[in-house]
Amino acid sequence: MTLISSVSGIRGTLGGKSGDNLTPIDVVRFASAYGSWLLQNHEKAIVVVGRDARPSGPMIQTLVQQTLISLGIDVIDVGLSTTPTVEMEVVRHKAHGGIILTASHNPKEWNALKLLNEKGEFLNAQDGEKINQMSQNLSAIDFAVVDDLGSICIEPDAIQHHIEAIRNLPIVDLKAIRTKGFKIVVDGVNSSGGIAVPQLLQALGANVVLIHCEPNGDFPHNPEPLAHHLTDLSEAVVAHQADLGIAVDPDVDRLVFMDEKGTLFGEEYTLVACADYVLRTNPGNTVSNLSSTRALAEVTAQYGGNYVASAVGEVHVVEMMKKTNAVIGGEGNGGVIYPDLHYGRDALVGIALFLSHLCHADCSVSVLRSHYPNWLMKKDKITLSKTTDTDALLKKIALHFSDEQVTTIDGVKVDFPYGWVHIRKSNTEPIIRIYAEAKTKSELDQLVTAIETLVATD
Repeated sequence: MTLISSVSGIRGTLGGKSGDNLTPIDVVRFASAYGSWLLQNHEKAIVVVGRDARPSGPMIQTLVQQTLISLGIDVIDVGLSTTPTVEMEVVRHKAHGGIILTASHNPKEWNALKLLNEKGEFLNAQDGEKINQMSQNLSAIDFAVVDDLGSICIEPDAIQHHIEAIRNLPIVDLKAIRTKGFKIVVDGVNSSGGIAVPQLLQALGANVVLIHCEPNGDFPHNPEPLAHHLTDLSEAVVAHQADLGIAVDPDVDRLVFMDEKGTLFGEEYTLVACADYVLRTNPGNTVSNLSSTRALAEVTAQYGGNYVASAVGEVHVVEMMKKTNAVIGGEGNGGVIYPDLHYGRDALVGIALFLSHLCHADCSVSVLRSHYPNWLMKKDKITLSKTTDTDALLKKIALHFSDEQVTTIDGVKVDFPYGWVHIRKSNTEPIIRIYAEAKTKSELDQLVTAIETLVATD
């Protein structure tokens, strides 16, 4: 079964039977529930809809948009776009919500409906659960009569508006970036990034070399931007003697850099470097999730700010950023949230911040990376028996480490002087996920082994 409903939307693999996989019936069912939920609070509603380049995108977008207009909702169709672009278009058009059709870093056979509120932000758990419940009872949904059907308006310039908003940010040093004339290789994984990232870089005055930038949805490698998936980018950076490489995921909310030697800067350090630049200009607080590197806290402290960790998930990071008035935040998977632009992970604004930082640091990407603490991270998982009481297991782990700093807002995180380990349960399969970070490999292995031993004795 590969159909997964959660508070953030619905996702699954294409084909098969309704309720088991993502089929047209499931798409219509969920879009109907979302549209009906919007109309509970608005007599008339406008929804922005955009997609990444997956082969199923046009079909699913048609289903979603026709379902919305059947409810009397007007649709702004931004077409092939990015997640952060759709988020910004919701606000620019004063829409009441938005739907992004993307399964993020999942392979091309996957797709998803990700739902936004009127602020262009992901729904909270309460609203998401209400839509989930409504999707199970379509008989309660009222569709519009013929004279009240909605309409579709095409917006062809959404990405250009996004880029212009980034160019207008005071913190983005356009003159310095243009003067440097960076040569940059871009891997757009044959999705929306192949359109948006080159357009941004050209607008910033960079020289761009393209690989895998044809937006046909035929991903040339695993679309998650990890080092072992980006060998083509590494080779291209070296071959073209480029200053750096850039890779994004299919919907352009995750961002990684590669140095001039073809070595990955580190997805955890995308946010660290961008935060370093922002904090130099505007000292303040920062936020990332519990599974992100400790390096952000260390950089934040250098500028006199406070770092706070949130539960995992963009909606939780955003909530904590607002609560602490953070000047920048995000997630350690290469997600940068810069609230002066909008509250959403945005690879495009991350690129502009990073290039500005590189200009002011006046060094190569490899030298810039050496400025930051070298934490090592490991991500693992343990399969549990179907009879395991996962909640009881997590309580056992928390009790075992009660002499250390323990956080239980999302699973169990234990902080030690030399590192940390975070254990979370999966909501979809009988496993627990382990994230750990330390300064040395032996310390890292020690952290993970300690958890594995506790689980084995449960």
